[in-house]
This record gives sequence, C-alpha cells and structure tokens, in this order.
Amino acid sequence: MGKPSNRAKKNDMGFMDHLEELRRRLFYAAIGIFTVSIVLFVMKDWVFETIIFAPRRPDFLAFRAWCQLGQWTGIGDRLCVTEVNYELINTTMLGNFSAHILVSLIGGFIFSFPWTFTQVWKFIQPGLHGSEASAARGVVFFGTLLFFAGVLFGYFVIAPLSLQFLGNYTLGDVQARIALMSYMKTVASITLAAGLVFEVPLVIYFLARLGLVTPEMLRSYRKHMLVVVLLLAAVITPPDVTSQILVALPVLGLYEVGIRVAKRVIRKREAAERKNSDA
Repeated sequence: MGKPSNRAKKNDMGFMDHLEELRRRLFYAAIGIFTVSIVLFVMKDWVFETIIFAPRRPDFLAFRAWCQLGQWTGIGDRLCVTEVNYELINTTMLGNFSAHILVSLIGGFIFSFPWTFTQVWKFIQPGLHGSEASAARGVVFFGTLLFFAGVLFGYFVIAPLSLQFLGNYTLGDVQARIALMSYMKTVASITLAAGLVFEVPLVIYFLARLGLVTPEMLRSYRKHMLVVVLLLAAVITPPDVTSQILVALPVLGLYEVGIRVAKRVIRKREAAERKNSDA
C-alpha cells in the first residue's frame, strides 16, 4: 500500500492537531521575522540613511525619475522636487528607540515575507485535493512577486508623494516640524499596505476557485472600484492630476488582472465539469 497523501494526513488530524500545526508554522514564521529584524536592528545606520530617510532627500531616485518624466512629457518642472521643507524632530525620550524598533520589525516582516508566506502555505496546502493543489502550484512565487512589486511601488511612488504633500502642506505661518514616529509610521504603513494591496489578483484567484466571485460580479463593480481608487489617490497624493493617475493606474490594473484571473478560473472549471459529464 502507498503512503497516505498530505490531504489524507490532514483529514486524520483532530482539532488540537490542527492547532498544533498552526502554532508550529506561526512559530517558524516568527523566528524568520525576528531573525531578519535583529539583522536590520544592528544595521541601523544603513537602514535609516539608505532606506528610511532617502524619500526626504531631493536626489531620491523617484524624484529624479519624476523630473525626467515631466521633461519627457512636456509639462516642465512640475514633477521636479528641488527641496524638502519639513524637518524631523523627536519629542520624547523613547522616540528614537521606538522608531528603531518599529522600523526593524516592519522591515523584518517585509524582507522575510517569502519565508512567512511559505509557512502559511504549508499549513493550507495539505488540505487541498489533487486538482486544487495542481492549480495552486507556484502560489508562493507569484504571491511573493506581487508583494515585493507592491512594496516597491509604495516606497518609490506613494510614500514620497504623500510625504511631499503632507510635509509641505501649510496653514498660515505654521512651519512643518514632523515627529519622527509620525514620519516612520507614514512610510512603513504605506509601503506595507501597498505590498498587501498588490496581492489582489491572488486573492481574487482563490475567491474564484471557491465560487465566491465571478468575472461578471467583478465587472459590475468596476465603476465603484474606479471611484474608490480615484478618491484614495486624491487623498494620498498632491492635488495634481498627473500624480493621481500615477497612483490610480496600477491599482486599477491589478483589479483588471483579477477579473481576467477569475475568468480563466471559471473557464477551466466549466471545462472540467463538461469533461466529467461526458465521461
């Protein structure tokens, strides 16, 4: 007799066994996150000067790219950033240390995402039957690819746009002196959120596999999605049409990709049903 499959093993597991397996996977994920966090904590100078504080310097890669884009499209220097008018301050004894801890933990999660996602997937995968497991092949690779694409988009596009708009927003003669922790939370939350938002096609894929969404349903909400995305883009970017389009287009593109993913899933399911009915 052959060895029992992973699905059979998982079906034989009791509730406490499932909890134990979940605890084990979460423990492995936490070890990975804290290991990377410790490395980033030790590399404090490089992390802050090269990554965290880079979006507030005029020579930041994204600012130079926007300036070149403005010259290329003929709108002049409207996208160029020549100076940063806000300064960062620390107002509490634990401010610097707390910011250091926050950056290390969030950075640990971001850089260890492939390992963390792998652990989550290893907990889910044994519960899939043959066709589901086959259809989900490569999910860790594509999930990681989408996540890091979102992180890069958030870091190089949304975060600097938000910092420039919010940091230079003035009321009367009130000068912008931004608390360090506020700056950190803005950069970290935007970057991490963008990474998670870019998982939309993958989420739609699984929802379509479960029969919870259809391409028709997603298309019917396309106009609503457009309004939501444009409102979000207007909030987090400067009051400039070009900047809002730069933010909105990728998110709308991901939604369209999700529709096509759902369509492909439904088509494959219908083909399999026809094959089974003819057998």
